Amino acid sequence: MASSLRNTLCWLLVLVIVAGIALMVFLWSGVYNVGADDPHTRPVLAMMETLRDRSIAVRSRDIAVPNLQDQALVLKGAGQYAAMCTGCHLAPGMEDSEIRPGLYPQPPDLSKTRVDPNIAFWTIKHGVKMSAMPAWGTTHDDPTIWSMVAFLQKLPDLTPAQYKDLVAKAPPDEEMEGGHHHHGDEAGEDHAASDHQDADHHDATEPVPGYTAGAEPAAEAAADAFHAALKSGDRHKAQALLAPDAVVNEDGKTQDRATYVAGQLDKDIAALRTAVVHPRFTGSMPMGKTAMVATRSEIHATVAGKSVTSQNLETLTLRDTGHGWLITRIERSPERQP
Repeated sequence: MASSLRNTLCWLLVLVIVAGIALMVFLWSGVYNVGADDPHTRPVLAMMETLRDRSIAVRSRDIAVPNLQDQALVLKGAGQYAAMCTGCHLAPGMEDSEIRPGLYPQPPDLSKTRVDPNIAFWTIKHGVKMSAMPAWGTTHDDPTIWSMVAFLQKLPDLTPAQYKDLVAKAPPDEEMEGGHHHHGDEAGEDHAASDHQDADHHDATEPVPGYTAGAEPAAEAAADAFHAALKSGDRHKAQALLAPDAVVNEDGKTQDRATYVAGQLDKDIAALRTAVVHPRFTGSMPMGKTAMVATRSEIHATVAGKSVTSQNLETLTLRDTGHGWLITRIERSPERQP
């Protein structure tokens, strides 16, 4: 009996050693393709997804969720999401981005998928190994991450216009490095909010709520350089200020960088060549290594032989690359056309 048990244990030990050697040979051989354009086999994918989902579920289940219905929290999260998340997770009205098709596994489209708050908070804070999801907790505090979670609960229900309006209303974040906070009385804040209810009543000289002139000078300078390049017809310089993953959203239609450069860029240059542009307000919203720059302009142009004056709001999201600020997203919308 004892001899039989020893034999069984010896065989088990041999099997473990052989399996270990086989695994080391497999790993060292490089036969498994880790390229993002070659999907995992079904067993490997199932194992990794189960490992990921169970790991996050176990670690997030005891997280205490704050009140996510606070509108101020939602507005703060809107600005954070627009600056950091749309390239991978999209936004209402976005069909794709330049970077998203090359990501594997494919990030969820959060404009159509609502994520459990506990899971969303843990994932945003800690990230996910071997994926494109970074650990934002290394640069963002918990209240900022909760603001993003609060916004994510609203996002799937938003139309493109509603999304754009929330992002435009997003306040500056005083907790972020270099951040600026605008203090005002309750009536002043209510007035700013009511101004946004109907874009037709904006005056081009009004500051954009949530944006402060000079808050992030380098980002504002990059935005000014982009506008100057368009106006002067410097196509090369305009392209150089666009990040590889840049997207352009105009009137609810989204284009990736390549599509914009191939078509709309030349149209923008042509339209501005004879137009007279009067920038009335430029302000920024710093968010660490990213910033949003809003510009209100009054544009005088001749269309079909008629003089047309329009007031336009443009919001640029920019990223600090360490070698300068590059534009990752352009949002344009006419505010009034008399």
